[in-house]
Amino acid sequence: MKRLRLWPQSLVGQIILLVAIGLFVAQAINFGLLLRERSRLALTGQTAPAVYRIINALDARADRWSGQGEARPQGRNRRDWRAVRFVEGRPVLPGNPRPDIERRAADMFADIGVTVRSLAAAEEARPTPMRRWDRIRARANGEPPEARPATRLTLAVEYEPGRWVVAQARGGDRSPRFLPWLIGQTLILYIIVLAPLVWIGRRMARPMRQLTGSAQQFARTGAADPVDERGPGDVRDLTMAFNAMRARIIAMLDEKDRMLGAIGHDLRTPLASLRVRAESVEDEGERARMSQTIDEMNRMLEDILSLARAGRSTESAQKVDLASLADAVVEDFIELGSPVDLADSDRAVAFVRPQQIRRALRNLIENAIVYGDRAHVSVSREGGTIRIAVADDGPGIAQDRMAEMLEPFTRLEGSRNRETGGAGLGLALVRAIMAEHQGELRLANRPQGGLEASLILPA
Repeated sequence: MKRLRLWPQSLVGQIILLVAIGLFVAQAINFGLLLRERSRLALTGQTAPAVYRIINALDARADRWSGQGEARPQGRNRRDWRAVRFVEGRPVLPGNPRPDIERRAADMFADIGVTVRSLAAAEEARPTPMRRWDRIRARANGEPPEARPATRLTLAVEYEPGRWVVAQARGGDRSPRFLPWLIGQTLILYIIVLAPLVWIGRRMARPMRQLTGSAQQFARTGAADPVDERGPGDVRDLTMAFNAMRARIIAMLDEKDRMLGAIGHDLRTPLASLRVRAESVEDEGERARMSQTIDEMNRMLEDILSLARAGRSTESAQKVDLASLADAVVEDFIELGSPVDLADSDRAVAFVRPQQIRRALRNLIENAIVYGDRAHVSVSREGGTIRIAVADDGPGIAQDRMAEMLEPFTRLEGSRNRETGGAGLGLALVRAIMAEHQGELRLANRPQGGLEASLILPA
């Protein structure tokens, strides 16, 4: 089961995600500030009618107009007067206390310059008849003009010791439409900002993906198609530099192959001449030793040229049953009288270059016979890979020398005696062949003794 990755791996995806997170944080801060301001305005809208009526009532009370009784104001203030009353002693207000409205009312009285001794506010829910404008709008919409639940705010102010004025006002009964508006604004902002960013990101990513694919192709085959020089200026400069570098490297590799071919041809000619001359030697033992030396020089030359050409093989890859290939290689050794055995294995098909895999397996078997007396070959499938293992019965390799043995011209036996091994190119060549197949060469000491060399190939 693949692990879900919340953080994108591509550069463009990370930039888009960071911008999206930045927009979200900015909108969250903006939302908090707007919500705070809207709450303050809503609180002011709830408190202002009651404060307005109390101030009007205090301005119009009897002792401000005449010395006898209460005088009710005339004209437009009659409605406000009916919602206000004067009482002796602290009144009991119906509903739930609203300390926030008390604080807001105190600030409003202070801003106006009216001095109050104390305040009390409460709010209760009660059905109220619809306003005239609401009835007209409901009738226009075809809705029945019914009373609907609303809130009524009661504000009491002590303006003199023991003397209170109580005012009532209609509470806010409309649900705020602030949140849907803010969500819509955020979506529009995301579309305006992220849509061009996605377009630019795709324009950048297309040549970058092509560049990555070309580099991977070059690593696998030693050749790659040129990258289209398009996109933003920086990306276009990068692709132009890559194409120039690709052309120079390919030219150098081609020149190297031509040079190696010439060297191989020039060296094989004198070796062939030496072989002809060796046949004229009368001493049979000396002639056999000279022929063996010439064969070893030919093999060394072939190994050096193969290692130098690693990664630029002309052999085409094809589907091969590696179990059958291993069986054919083992049969060749058995016919020569070599101590090699092959464990039974199921069919294991992989897309490989068969001659290269055959050569890699032969090198491992030869090492096992030379250094470990006997070779035990097995082919197995492990998950998404195929493993060809060659084990021996020898002393193995010290753990600190495992990596060293994969380097060219490195031998376990320190002398350069041909009787104890080759030139030290076998494992280096096998590692190069595995790298060309996106595989791996692994060396490990066996618990029962001996060394196990494994070719790990993708299935």
